Amino acid sequence: VLQIVKESQQQHGLRHGDFQRYRGYCSRRLRRLRKTLNFKMGNRHKFTGRKVTEEILSDNRYLLLILMDAERAWSYAMQLKQEANTEPRKRFHLLSRLRKAVKHAEELERLCESNRVDAKTKLEAQAYMAYLSGMLRFEHQEWKAAMEAFNKCKTIYEKLANAFTEEQAVLYNQRVEEISPNIRYCAYNIGDQSAMNELMQMRLRSGGTEGLLAEKLEALITQTRAKQAATMSEVEWRGRTVPVKIDKVRIFLLGLADNEAAIAQAENEETKERLFESLLSECRDAIQAVREELKPDQKQREHSLENDSGKVSNIQYLHSYLTYIKLSTAIKRNESMAKSLQKALLQQQRSDEDGKRSPRPQDLIRLYDIILQNLAELTQLPGLEEDKNFQKEIGLKTLVYKAYRCFFIAQSYVLVKKWSEALVLYERVLKYAREVQSGAGAHRNSLKELPDVQDLITQVNAEKYSLQAAAILDANDPHETESPSQVKDGKPLSERFETFCLDPSLVSKQVSLVHFPPGFQPIPCKPLFFDLALNHVAFPPLEDKVEQKAKSGLTGYIKGIFGFKS
Repeated sequence: VLQIVKESQQQHGLRHGDFQRYRGYCSRRLRRLRKTLNFKMGNRHKFTGRKVTEEILSDNRYLLLILMDAERAWSYAMQLKQEANTEPRKRFHLLSRLRKAVKHAEELERLCESNRVDAKTKLEAQAYMAYLSGMLRFEHQEWKAAMEAFNKCKTIYEKLANAFTEEQAVLYNQRVEEISPNIRYCAYNIGDQSAMNELMQMRLRSGGTEGLLAEKLEALITQTRAKQAATMSEVEWRGRTVPVKIDKVRIFLLGLADNEAAIAQAENEETKERLFESLLSECRDAIQAVREELKPDQKQREHSLENDSGKVSNIQYLHSYLTYIKLSTAIKRNESMAKSLQKALLQQQRSDEDGKRSPRPQDLIRLYDIILQNLAELTQLPGLEEDKNFQKEIGLKTLVYKAYRCFFIAQSYVLVKKWSEALVLYERVLKYAREVQSGAGAHRNSLKELPDVQDLITQVNAEKYSLQAAAILDANDPHETESPSQVKDGKPLSERFETFCLDPSLVSKQVSLVHFPPGFQPIPCKPLFFDLALNHVAFPPLEDKVEQKAKSGLTGYIKGIFGFKS
């Protein structure tokens, strides 16, 4: 049962969460099965209901009929669950479809009790029935009954996994992993407070995977936090307590510490990047909710600014706090990416052998530019302009990241053998680093999370000596100075046939043979003709003809009627 269901779901839409496509597949397969088995429900004029009984179980396709009926009802319920986020009335239809799916699953379980069905199929039918029943109870928020059904389903699949080979056990273990978050969420609603931590651990173990399991974990964690958010009323930041009345902001602030802990425990960069993106997305949603509250309260905030002598309102200060969290998280994410790029730079030779694009110092420069831009935005947050400690702390962090940015700019100059520019930039790095060390003082705790400046000073001193040695060797190398035939002038091959030049790019993939596309060249335009002689042409006189026409009046008209000619 499970193998048929999983294969059908993966091949017909559920890999991308398309329940509507899967429901259409179930309907078409049902039609094909009824036609093949000649098990029709009457004709086009009259419906005649027929049920599958034990007496006609001569073919296993009769069981497929019941299974596809259940799958069709379940997939329709899941489709309605997605749509119910914006249309709450569809939840009633969702529950109706789930009840229909459970009814078909009960019929499948009853038919599988026949002696014609083997023991494995009987167990799988029971587990399938327990799973759908648990889903129905879960939607009804009957936590105890749902937990019992899920536990029964989990027990059956675990026993089946132990009874068969490892290849067959993979499918059963996957279903057990899908059920586990629901069991823990039911336990939390019953009263088990440790279930929330287990849900977070499940999300962390899921790694960089996406799909139904990851979406289910996120949804369950959000629901759990929503219940905890009812008890949260205020938040304190930099000595000021601010009331929190927006539910979305409460949920975000409650999960902030858990998300940061999950990021710290992430085992690989992909998982860490996914968690950073999830946290930033939640933060943006919370900021948007605060902005919507700020709009109708604009006049009141302006009035409060006048009365409080420049002190921002609570809702504005909360907006500054959330913006601070967003920018700080973006800085941490970029710093994490910079560390991974630095490791890749050390292994650059291996990357070149693989034929992949190796990382360059320019990539790190771009990351540190973004970090410095985020730090500049932090200093402009409303409500923190007069906070000298905060401004001093941001200033020290800016110096640290400026030092690292200068270091990698110098590294990029070293690659193109611009020794003097690189040496000046190394001196600038040492200047920034010494300013950080002299001004740290009481802010050493806030600088612990930043890269160590002393390590940077040691590395710069070593790079300076190697740079000076490379510059001396480069100046004394006659091969480079006395052989102008090796100097590239940037011209394509078609323009330097007369001169011999050792150009290694001719045997590479990017060969410069001709200028393509070719440049524009001037061509003569189409001539324009102007009739200048027309102004000097004298036309013949027409006075005699005009006078004759004037004399011919009534007399000429009468003569014309009677045929007389003048």
